[in-house]
Amino acid sequence: MRRLRRRVRRTWLVVLLLCGGVASGLQAAGARRPLPPSEIFGDLFTEVQLRQVFADSKTFPDAIPAADPDRILAEFQAQKNDARFDLRGFVAGHFSTPRELPQSMLAHTGWDVRVYIDRLWDVLTRMPAKPVPYSSRIELPYRYVVPGGRFSEIYYWDSYFTMLGLDASGRHDLTLAMLDNFAWLIDQYGFIPNGTRSYYLSRSQPPFFSLMVELVAARDGPAVYTKFATQLKREYAYWMNGQDTATVTLAQRHVVRMRDGSLLNRYWDERDAPRDEAYREDVETARASGRPARDVYRDLRAAAESGWDFSSRWFADGKSLASIHTTDLVPPDLNSLLHRLELTIARACEQAHDEPCTRDMQARANARKAAIGRYLWDAKLGAFTDYDWRTHRSTGKLTAATLYPLFLNVSTPEQARAVAKLVRAKLLEPRGLGTTTVVSGQQWDAPNGWAPLQWIAIRGLTAYGERSLAGLIARRWVHANLDYYRVTGKLVEKYDLRSKAGGRGGEYPLQDGFGWSNGVLRSLLALYPDLPHL
Repeated sequence: MRRLRRRVRRTWLVVLLLCGGVASGLQAAGARRPLPPSEIFGDLFTEVQLRQVFADSKTFPDAIPAADPDRILAEFQAQKNDARFDLRGFVAGHFSTPRELPQSMLAHTGWDVRVYIDRLWDVLTRMPAKPVPYSSRIELPYRYVVPGGRFSEIYYWDSYFTMLGLDASGRHDLTLAMLDNFAWLIDQYGFIPNGTRSYYLSRSQPPFFSLMVELVAARDGPAVYTKFATQLKREYAYWMNGQDTATVTLAQRHVVRMRDGSLLNRYWDERDAPRDEAYREDVETARASGRPARDVYRDLRAAAESGWDFSSRWFADGKSLASIHTTDLVPPDLNSLLHRLELTIARACEQAHDEPCTRDMQARANARKAAIGRYLWDAKLGAFTDYDWRTHRSTGKLTAATLYPLFLNVSTPEQARAVAKLVRAKLLEPRGLGTTTVVSGQQWDAPNGWAPLQWIAIRGLTAYGERSLAGLIARRWVHANLDYYRVTGKLVEKYDLRSKAGGRGGEYPLQDGFGWSNGVLRSLLALYPDLPHL
């Protein structure tokens, strides 16, 4: 164990030297970060959100001020106490709000769905643009594909599944542009934010950058690993920042030190305030919790970083959003992805003939894999689960996250067989893979199904020889997408797996578009050419 710890410390020194130092890198990145609208507009922002000037809390953070914020705030302060003051009128006169794509651009019945998806990429593609003064949008240097609906900016983990579909559609040019944008974000900020808005710059999302690099390298050759080596290492430095000070009783940022000294990671957000894009909802959740509001805000934000916002997976009582405790949990999805990141860095170092780095990063990956087996495998349940590092026990909750260790080759064959058996018995739904077994009203719970989880399950089960179950999930999911498309002419963000409807629940209405649904469906139709399609 001491030898392993010495090797881990050496690895971190290598990463520090190669990345220019974690602390200095984060300080430099932080100096360039624009403030979120909630900090720029202060009391005005709070009033607009709490008084529900807009039905969707994301609308105001995305709005573009018509003048310098200081001028707008001065006018607000001068007028707000007047009995005739009209807050809605004031906002309408000082901000322009975003517009969604017209439905005529998203809905087309009668087309082969592959043709529909191939044409929709152009509708969802955005070109580089000059930054708009005072806008929360972070403009990117290369073309990119947005999810659709209210999501008019690029999102981190969504984009991997979009990129799968782009390649299946023969749009490798867009896949390359997307990857270059993410590398640029790492260069700018030291990490990839949740999305390209200033209010997302306090957190990331599940780290799929290494898989994006692998996707491009599979077509363009191993030199891709060398090209993006610096960004891979810098992203790793972001996720491991705090490892030197984390203790068994005190996690640091994303880093959790387990009881045997090994290191695993959790979801976490730098800020402990209501999210700009869900301000009123977060304030109400904190009030209902009976807990310190800042703790609740941090846990809500950490769940947003996970991409599972929200799910009973994160709830201490298994039912109520007010009991959310995301930062207490060490999840199998995040740690499996970081294991892959470690292996990808090792491969990049191997391409550069840097043997010490290769050995050290491989040792880190081996140590993480062993720790996942010790802490995140629930032998009694027969699944990989979230682990509460404060109480030192598994949550015992079955979720689709149990399939990440299969997808990323962290599972043993015996564990994979147990997971497949449990998935078939508990998570398999009439129209695909279920997210959890709990109906809570949250969108990342039953009966909703999500495209990325289908892909992860199908590819993970296939990798461990569970082809029959993988094919069954693929067939049911494709049918769910096609049935909805035949009726509406659209693909949507999520689907109800127990009916022919779109998904429901959560903080906002069902969204059309939709990037990762398009990407996964297009890829599955290429992977399973015998599946029916319209």
